[in-house]
Amino acid sequence: MADNTEEFDLIDGSGERDDKLNELIARAEADADAEESADEETEAAEAHATPVAGAGVSEEDKARALIDTSSMGNPHGSIVEGANGGEGTIVRSAYLGKEMQTSFLEYSMSVIVSRALPDVRDGLKPVHRRILYAMNESGYTPSRPHMKSARTVGDVIGKYHPHGDSAVYDTMVRLAQPFSLRVPLIDGHGNFGSIDGDSAAAMRYTEARLDKAAMELLRDLDKETVDFQPNYDESLEEPTVLPARFPNLLVNGSSGIAVGMATNIPPHNLGETIDATCLMLDNPEIETAELMKALPGPDFPTGGIIMGKKGILDAYETGRGSLTVRAKCSVQEGKNGRSSIVVSEIPYQVNRQRLLEKLGELVREKKLPEISNIHDGADRHGIDIIIDLKKDAIPQVVLNKLYKHTQLQVGFGVIMLSLVDGVPRVLSLKEMLHYYIAHQEDVIVRRTRYELSKAEERAHILEGLIVALDNIDEVISIIRSSQTDKEAGERLTERFGLSKKQTDAILEMRLRRLTGLEREKIESELNELLERIAYYKRVLSDPALVREIIKEELLEVKKKYGTPRKTLLSDAAKDLDVEDLIAEENMVVTVTKSGYVKRLPVATYRQQKRGGKGMQGVNLKDNDYVEHLFIASTHSYMLFFSTKGKVYRLKVYELPEASRHARGTAIVNLLPLERGETISAVIATKDFPENEYLMFATAHGMVKKTSMELYDRTRRDGLIAINLKDNDELISVRRVAQGERVLMVSSAGKAIMWDEGEVRAMGRDTMGVRGMNVPPIAKVLGMEIAQPDTDLFVITEKGYGKRTPIAEYPEHHRGGQGVFTITMTEKKGLLAAMKIVGSDDEIMIMSEEGVVVRTPVSGISELGRSTQGVCVMKVADKDRVTAVAISSRGKKKSAKPGSADELDESQIDDMEDEPTDAQAPDAATAPEEAPAED
Repeated sequence: MADNTEEFDLIDGSGERDDKLNELIARAEADADAEESADEETEAAEAHATPVAGAGVSEEDKARALIDTSSMGNPHGSIVEGANGGEGTIVRSAYLGKEMQTSFLEYSMSVIVSRALPDVRDGLKPVHRRILYAMNESGYTPSRPHMKSARTVGDVIGKYHPHGDSAVYDTMVRLAQPFSLRVPLIDGHGNFGSIDGDSAAAMRYTEARLDKAAMELLRDLDKETVDFQPNYDESLEEPTVLPARFPNLLVNGSSGIAVGMATNIPPHNLGETIDATCLMLDNPEIETAELMKALPGPDFPTGGIIMGKKGILDAYETGRGSLTVRAKCSVQEGKNGRSSIVVSEIPYQVNRQRLLEKLGELVREKKLPEISNIHDGADRHGIDIIIDLKKDAIPQVVLNKLYKHTQLQVGFGVIMLSLVDGVPRVLSLKEMLHYYIAHQEDVIVRRTRYELSKAEERAHILEGLIVALDNIDEVISIIRSSQTDKEAGERLTERFGLSKKQTDAILEMRLRRLTGLEREKIESELNELLERIAYYKRVLSDPALVREIIKEELLEVKKKYGTPRKTLLSDAAKDLDVEDLIAEENMVVTVTKSGYVKRLPVATYRQQKRGGKGMQGVNLKDNDYVEHLFIASTHSYMLFFSTKGKVYRLKVYELPEASRHARGTAIVNLLPLERGETISAVIATKDFPENEYLMFATAHGMVKKTSMELYDRTRRDGLIAINLKDNDELISVRRVAQGERVLMVSSAGKAIMWDEGEVRAMGRDTMGVRGMNVPPIAKVLGMEIAQPDTDLFVITEKGYGKRTPIAEYPEHHRGGQGVFTITMTEKKGLLAAMKIVGSDDEIMIMSEEGVVVRTPVSGISELGRSTQGVCVMKVADKDRVTAVAISSRGKKKSAKPGSADELDESQIDDMEDEPTDAQAPDAATAPEEAPAED
């Protein structure tokens, strides 16, 4: 026995025998003589199992010893000898992992086919199909009264679907919910749940019957159009699929999770789906783009808006796609300038009550501080959610925040997975319509065959009746002279050559059929049947006619049940980003000499007359002063040009917002500036047009012109904007268009103006050409683009300034020294800044100690080129002007009196015009450097 017994792997793969199995084998050897009494039939039955017999072996031990080898597939095992040393049976083993894998796959396929996934032909899972079929068999049709839901659930469970009653009832409830299905299939009476997430009433309270649209899925079921299969106990039969006279899989969609796969098919509009099916019938090779003209996208029963069409196209072409669905919202203006957001439709499958709870939670957590109140405006006419906003809130910004933080915007992942011949497949739109059309062709052909068979049977009988009527006297004589029905039938068959069915019909014919009118009816019916038979045969022989019938019947369904589209389609597919959550408004951005930056609304500063004292704009310490000041929208790009010729890019909203008195944040925390590198110019722009250029100017008078398109990119450590010579630095950058004139002013008090065409366009990484010739002891103070009918405004360190018409400056070629623009004196200080201004502009002037004056240009004297100017701003003895910026353009404003020490919001004018690049500051002349250069 030992020689014939081979070692084998255990079920758990440990490589050692199971103790119990060894014990059983030993006991089998000891009692081998008892095996002689086993008959041949028993030996054959146990050929694939371990025989354990003999005294002392219990039935339980025998059962444990038997190991079925039919599905394990492991050839290794041990041989157990039979009686008298004869050949025994083989004991085989298997790995538990392999056995589990096989069993799990079988289970998973069972789940896939019989529970979780819909059939591509009728779009139904087995439980849906069984509910509809059971209700139809029980007569719960639209023409009959509603019946208790519990009765339907009982029929389904008892006859076709042996599962829990709650699962069946929940499925039945969903088939009746108009917010779950685009075309409900059950007409519910009672509480069947709500969009707020309320559950349906118990099945004993609700009533239901089939909806009219469901009858289209069941139509022709009694005409042998589909196959039937036995139910779970083989006492009844149920259909394997419904005829489905409209594409239910697309119309109502489907969702389900199987083992290792899932499906999520969105619902569509019935009329649009039928139109697409008709296009596919006319042209099976049609492209998806053509189909989308009829079926542009899903149509959810709850409405909403689908953002973008790329996800729809992906889903239709590949079977997988991602949709972004938004709620349908409108803004209503209320009293006192307050607005309200009214949510009239929410995305598909969003729980409205949970949405309200989330809104309240966000308001309590101060994540939506713009909201003052939330009302539940739901009634029988709609599901409105009314969101009241505070007075200064911007509705679009609040909407963007709601889309970002709540389910007013959700994603819908499309997976068009369904069963094709019992196999799960991800299908494109064309494939889905192809399989549906193939199913309909099969339904029409089988229905036609059934109707042809019935028509031929009826015509056959009518032909026999006509024969009998033509020979009625003889027929009556044969019948009267016959002793039995059988004898009469045999004699009629022998005399007139009739079939058994014909003779039976003649024998059952009533005497009233012998009238002349009845004969005409029979002949008319026969002629009609013959025409129908010819039509049926033509249908069966012509596939094109079959497709035409499908098309006609689909259009009839569309006419009866078609409804307008509920879900809107939007071309905008942009995902929400941080910018969408930022209100667009004009900001004042300041950068100090020490490199501190901040932003705050432009309306913070009050308009004053010229000569005003101003108000505190920035609290500065350690001899710091404001070097740059400019105006820009929060959504604009900010191009920061450094003194070393590099450019860095940020959005305005990325800059830290601070109070009027705050110093700001060190710019080195925002930009990777090198040691000794400072910001010399800033350009605000929303786009980068190819036909517009940036004009650069350096302290040594070099200029360069480069297309803005070359700066539509960013790098963390900055891009090279211009190459600089040793000891030179970038001082100014301006946008320039073709035909404009460039005006440069030097610290020597001279100005030169030349046409921008004097400088050819160059690349980014270039040095440029000479723009203005300045003496070694001086440097270029600034560069501006001179517009017609504007003035050149200059101001000294002590606040003395003037404006001079541009027309007084002659146009030269680039590279010259220019002409005098101001007469400087020791009392008024060095020239500090320059700007091109219009008569309706407002300017903001900031001093080294952070004092700000906002004043209209019209209040500043217009003087000639070689004059000293007037007092524009009162500057303290130890203070000096450092920067100037345009506050607003093109608005006629009157100066308003007011206290210079406090902020009166009633005197602040809001910015309405888009900030221009002329608002970017120039490099201010540092007071400690000016004497050295002089």
